[in-house]
Amino acid sequence: MLASAAAAWPAASPAQIYSWRDAGGTLVLSDRSPSGSQPVQTFAVPRAAGSIRTTRSVQSASAADYDQLIEQHAAANQVRPDLVRAVIQVESGFNPGAVSSKGAMGLMQLMPGTARDLGVSNPFDPAQNIRGGSAYLRQLLDRFNMNEELALAAYNAGPEVVDRYGQRVPPYRETRDYVQKVKGKTDLATARPRQIIYRIVEMVDGEPRYRFTDRKPESGPYEIVSLR
Repeated sequence: MLASAAAAWPAASPAQIYSWRDAGGTLVLSDRSPSGSQPVQTFAVPRAAGSIRTTRSVQSASAADYDQLIEQHAAANQVRPDLVRAVIQVESGFNPGAVSSKGAMGLMQLMPGTARDLGVSNPFDPAQNIRGGSAYLRQLLDRFNMNEELALAAYNAGPEVVDRYGQRVPPYRETRDYVQKVKGKTDLATARPRQIIYRIVEMVDGEPRYRFTDRKPESGPYEIVSLR
């Protein structure tokens, strides 16, 4: 995952680009040499018309740097601080400028639409990002009856996908690896998910007929008649 925000500089002369991996294992590209003793690769960039697009380094921090924000927003959303902390570690390695290949941003890797829905105007601001990510985890925990494993699967793959697979962790390698990585950093609460019963109304010869199912209808009117 390339974990920094793109920036541009005029290409007035040959430039040197430095590449290394930070403490969290994130690939960093920068026009400035890093401080420290980590292995660094360099790449010469020839002079070109216009501008050179590269990336500005955003150094990763540690959990301690964000403890106050994590505790504050986890408490406000009634989410375990250790769960929020583990998600940040796996999602971004505590790099507030992280950007995924799919466009997820910041510490808790919020997608643009999710950030917008959560009122996060600047996903690279740690306070806004942790507030939004904690609120989103709360929504997912409510949806999946406090089952943290399913909430994490939904955080990675989307809640609709988890529903599609009968409220189970989807059989996607990325999602299962993600859940296992977070699980490796904190014990997960795995309460049995609620079974939802839907009533579907179908018209037969002008008369209503009712059908019951535990799978959410993909279309048409329905109502929830039971939560177990």
